[in-house]
Amino acid sequence: QVQLRESGGGEVQAGASLRLSCAASKRTTTNNGMGWFRQTPGKEREIVAHISWNGGSTYYADSVKGRFIISRDRATGTVFLQMNSLKPEDTAVYYCAAARSSYGSSATENYRYWGQGTQVTVSS
Repeated sequence: QVQLRESGGGEVQAGASLRLSCAASKRTTTNNGMGWFRQTPGKEREIVAHISWNGGSTYYADSVKGRFIISRDRATGTVFLQMNSLKPEDTAVYYCAAARSSYGSSATENYRYWGQGTQVTVSS
């Protein structure tokens, strides 16, 4: 069983930056695509960004394109989400997930392991 743990969330003002990290308990996720999702109360979990096993392929939701950057350190098995120019609408619980394949996906059902989530709150 692989455990994922997110960190780096918090409360910031609009325009600020945060960097989320996702650490895996085992390095077995090294060859898996990884994704960051977010969820707000009453809404479905939505993709934010995903990255392939080697970092060569990335995807961003339109709402974060140009502001967020996903990256990974295969040596440590850590995945990052650099969030810049944060907006109040970015407020959500952010989850990292390990895909079933070597590439990320926008569909939650294509992910096998999930972290417990970290809260990001952006005030105006």
